[in-house]
Amino acid sequence: MEITVLGTGNAQATACYNTCFLVRDGDRCLLVDAGGGNLILSRLEQAGTSWRDVREIFVTHKHIDHLLGVIWLMRMICQGAQRGTYAGEATIYAHDEVADLLESLAQSLLGAKIASEIGRTLHIVRVSDGETREVMGHAVTFFDIGSAKAKQFGFAMDLGSGRTLTCCGDEPYNERERVYAEGTTWLLHEAFCLAGEADIFHPYEKHHSTALDAARLAERLGARNLVLYHTEDKNLAHRCELYTAEAATAFSGGIYIPDDLDTIQL
Repeated sequence: MEITVLGTGNAQATACYNTCFLVRDGDRCLLVDAGGGNLILSRLEQAGTSWRDVREIFVTHKHIDHLLGVIWLMRMICQGAQRGTYAGEATIYAHDEVADLLESLAQSLLGAKIASEIGRTLHIVRVSDGETREVMGHAVTFFDIGSAKAKQFGFAMDLGSGRTLTCCGDEPYNERERVYAEGTTWLLHEAFCLAGEADIFHPYEKHHSTALDAARLAERLGARNLVLYHTEDKNLAHRCELYTAEAATAFSGGIYIPDDLDTIQL
């Protein structure tokens, strides 16, 4: 299994794409969020995956840097079904507020004919806090992260052999997530900037963390590996080196600071 990170940036990033990623197991994949535009289509292509092969999607919350790319995928899937160029079905998992919004946007932006494929070719499945479903052949538990802003869900995936992957969304860890995050093999967590640059980027005012905050959290939870994303994009050439060095002062496990289109073996 592997993760291909399609985008690593925060909402206002322009030098990299907004945070979204593929979890892959053989020929099956789960797309988590899709960034803020149709660049998702080329990002998938660059990652060696056709949009036609993305059959399962999870949308964490309704912020535009996570959701609008999903609208483009909905258009491609539903329009392809109408034209006979898309075979099979696809599923989007989301909590009720996101699901309602996606259905409304489809009707408003895609038109009745294309949107008629929702429920037939494209299924929008509402998931609840603590609910477990089989996704790409793995047990995935969705959970409410207790967002201070828009309602947001994360997920924990059973990777097999006692290993787990936990995605905490794009806000700081909340203690309500402990049951899913404690002892996880892979912890995916946002890091808006370096602690040493908090006075420049003001992460706490935006309800985000620093790389040091995330590292301390991962150590406290006993995670084995930490993946940091949803960052600023002002120093991409040295981001990996700088974030790794800061996180290593507080976390003893594996540290991964991906660039767009990097793949991490799980």
